[in-house]
Amino acid sequence: MSARRARVKRDTKETQIEVSLNLDGTGAATLQTGLPFFDHMLEQVARHGLIDVEIHASGDLEIDAHHTVEDTGIVLGQAIAKALGDKRGVNRYGHAYVPLDEALSRVVIDFSGRPGLQYRVTYPRARVGDFDLDLIHEFFQGFVNSAAATLHIDGLRGVNAHHLAETVFKAFGRAMRMAVTRDPRIEGLLPSTKGKL
Repeated sequence: MSARRARVKRDTKETQIEVSLNLDGTGAATLQTGLPFFDHMLEQVARHGLIDVEIHASGDLEIDAHHTVEDTGIVLGQAIAKALGDKRGVNRYGHAYVPLDEALSRVVIDFSGRPGLQYRVTYPRARVGDFDLDLIHEFFQGFVNSAAATLHIDGLRGVNAHHLAETVFKAFGRAMRMAVTRDPRIEGLLPSTKGKL
């Protein structure tokens, strides 16, 4: 089987971002976004998704973190789409429930070729440290637009904002791992939007 790797670089007035990944990795992550909490969340995606990922991002953090977080989602989505290629033989769909103490989240993903995000998470506070939790929605919106994926994210419960955010990213990683896994029983088959795999 061919390696499913990709490298994508994006330069804008606000950000310079480079993502390299291997969908058939072990969960290794090298992350430099300038946002420690965001790096911590991205590490969960790599670890639970079993993808090797390097993300180097430089952005206008002196203004705020919005451009860096959103653009990282865009470039990660582009890299995933590039590594998947025509998606031949992959499961396409993935889902996961992940708890962390009192918090529980559910993520369902479909690499459908159509971008769509349903994000239903209410955090008990607005920030974790200096990180604005509203930006998590922006990250996933950028991701689905670039990966052409349908993504449903539900924060089912949680009173600790850090725990709740972490369950979202861990569940996202696990759902993505399921969706991008090759199944030898459908090797060679292309995904369809007409009701079949």
